[in-house]
Amino acid sequence: MSAVHALSDDQVGQELRKMTAFIKQEALEKAREIEIKANEEFSIEKSKLVRQDTDAIDAAHAKKLKQAAMSQQITRSTVANKTRLKVLAARQQLLDDIFDAAAQRLAEGTKDKAKHKETLKNLLLEGLYALTEPDVQVRARKADYDVVKEAIKEAESEYKSSTGKETKVTIDEENALPEGSSGGLMIVGGNGKIEINNTFDERLLLLQSSALPAVRKTLFGANPNRKFYD
Repeated sequence: MSAVHALSDDQVGQELRKMTAFIKQEALEKAREIEIKANEEFSIEKSKLVRQDTDAIDAAHAKKLKQAAMSQQITRSTVANKTRLKVLAARQQLLDDIFDAAAQRLAEGTKDKAKHKETLKNLLLEGLYALTEPDVQVRARKADYDVVKEAIKEAESEYKSSTGKETKVTIDEENALPEGSSGGLMIVGGNGKIEINNTFDERLLLLQSSALPAVRKTLFGANPNRKFYD
């Protein structure tokens, strides 16, 4: 049986110091592990926050760029539309001026009596051929009655030569054309139910409608957006 020896005070102190050192070392290592893990978690969270902030900034920047591009596009479209409308308005004004000038020159055509009579005769013949009636009335300006009477005689004669039929044309003096009009004739048949408007003003309107595309092309060139033509 072995003997149990009691530890001296020095030995007890030495063992206590070893245990204390061991516990301290364990505590330091544990604290180091906690610090390392905390730093790693901090770095991860920091990166996450930085990435979120960066994404938010990029998204906001992209949104602003998109809004700026859209605003620029709207501005360009608005300016283009305003410019196009101004050009169209200027072109229309030019066309209106051309036809207004033509309307003013209609009155000058009545100064040459021979040409005026020939024009009235042809307008009357056009109506006579369309109506093919034995009795027809014409309405004219009172100032033109004399030349209209001469035109009637020639038209009646030419109509008979062309068709072999006679027609009687009289002036409807109760319904004269306004003196402010450009002249011409209103030809009435069918017992007053049929009217053929061969006044100079009406013929100018017809010419304006039919000749407008050609006038536009002459003045402004062909329309690149037009695909179909009459």
